Amino acid sequence: MMTSSTGANLPLVINTWPFTNATEKAWAVLSVEEGGVLDAVEQGCAVCEREQCDGTVGYGGSPDEHGETTLDALIMDGATHDVGAVAALRQVKDAISVARHVLHYTDHTLLVGSQATEFALSMGFKQENLTTPTDNLDASSGEKPSRIFSTATKAGRSRIMTSPSPVATAPPILRST
Repeated sequence: MMTSSTGANLPLVINTWPFTNATEKAWAVLSVEEGGVLDAVEQGCAVCEREQCDGTVGYGGSPDEHGETTLDALIMDGATHDVGAVAALRQVKDAISVARHVLHYTDHTLLVGSQATEFALSMGFKQENLTTPTDNLDASSGEKPSRIFSTATKAGRSRIMTSPSPVATAPPILRST
């Protein structure tokens, strides 16, 4: 919320990405539905999670090192600076809502991996597959991006291959004795 020159609180929604549906939902929560700021953030982000904004947000997004889609989300209460976050959340689509539950129902700031998933399921979130038939397909070619699915895929890794290799070109580590 911003304060006007008259001292009145004015609702304000800022989105640094061109995800207009998310921005419109957050605005509707603040101005029409008279929800709180955290409600607006959560519901705006949830729109992107459902719509898979730009192919990297929400289910069906970028896979992890094992080819599995996992989700990350963080929400902060600007008034108290309290934070709730999840990372490497598996098989639960509502990452931003799980993060908000971490904020409100735990003493933790961040839950990761199986602990994030177990927490989400214990809070009643639905377990579901996060992959889609078109996961990570390039919109123009319909092929998987080579920078993610490189030769490392056979070894179960999805790291971006760099040149020159940091292993071959990094300076030696000097250890004190």
